[in-house]
Amino acid sequence: IITLSITMGTIMTMSSSNWLMAWIGLELNMLAILPVISKPKTTRASEATTKYFLTQAIASAMMLLASTTNAWQTGNWDILELKNKFSTTIMTLSLLMKMGAAPIHFWLPEVLQGTTLQTALLITTWQKLAPITLMYMISKNIQPTILVSLGVLSMIIGGLGGVNQTQLRKTMAYSSINNLGWTTMIMAFSPNMAIMNILIYITMTTPIFFMMTSTSMKTLQNMSTTWTTSMTTTFSIALLMLSTSGLPPFTGFMPKMLILNELITQKLTMLATLAIMTSLISLLFYLRITYLIMMLTSPMTTPSLTKWRAQNQKSQLMTMMTPTALFIAHLIPAIPS
Repeated sequence: IITLSITMGTIMTMSSSNWLMAWIGLELNMLAILPVISKPKTTRASEATTKYFLTQAIASAMMLLASTTNAWQTGNWDILELKNKFSTTIMTLSLLMKMGAAPIHFWLPEVLQGTTLQTALLITTWQKLAPITLMYMISKNIQPTILVSLGVLSMIIGGLGGVNQTQLRKTMAYSSINNLGWTTMIMAFSPNMAIMNILIYITMTTPIFFMMTSTSMKTLQNMSTTWTTSMTTTFSIALLMLSTSGLPPFTGFMPKMLILNELITQKLTMLATLAIMTSLISLLFYLRITYLIMMLTSPMTTPSLTKWRAQNQKSQLMTMMTPTALFIAHLIPAIPS
């Protein structure tokens, strides 16, 4: 029932043309995922559930306020008819709040840290589809200055926040915030490219979480010991981290290059330069993880049965998604000069 509710809530929101139906879909989705987050019977899980509920409830209230104000002014509940500037701004903030982008991003690292890796995967991938679809639908009515400002802020916070983390779930949370910054920024100029960027990010994040789950990997210290049992997983995670950072020739480089090309085409060279600089900040913690996995030999090489050796799970989905997340950059279309 919970899985069906989470799926149906998102699909209902993505396929609706009316604000009330979109809101009902988001509420159904939010109420269904609360028991999933609180499944571990720990204090941290209860805290994460409370934080998630309060944040999403406030965002839903803001969404209702924006849509009601717009209907009061225009007499229309249609999603594409969000013409009122006040309503558009409030709606943008509520959708960014639901996704976990800056400036209302504080809940995301804490919620991911308080729950399981599978739930963290769900929150960083599936839960973003409905809000990003609504933002795509109203993107032509949002003021570009707002999207660019919040996008750059998310990129800076996502980069700086991940630098000092030792917990992998918090690192992935800041990685998500950073990527949402790129998506939000380009939404003002090319909404289709924003959707492509978020879908490629989901493709890269999913196998990382699958591998972290199969090896019970939660901290950088855990990560440094995986090479003793699974060399393939170790190399794959290192390469996926580099792909997520946007290094060529991996898949993650493709959307960033297309976004920078679009910004330069729009005569926004300074913004493109700023985007590259913030990307270098996030590259720092991705490279640190890669260095720790591939270039350091851990002193913990005892033959005892430890937690990352106790499980031997293989996922066909992970096997299929890993090459996709690494090596589809060569499919990039020729960019006219």
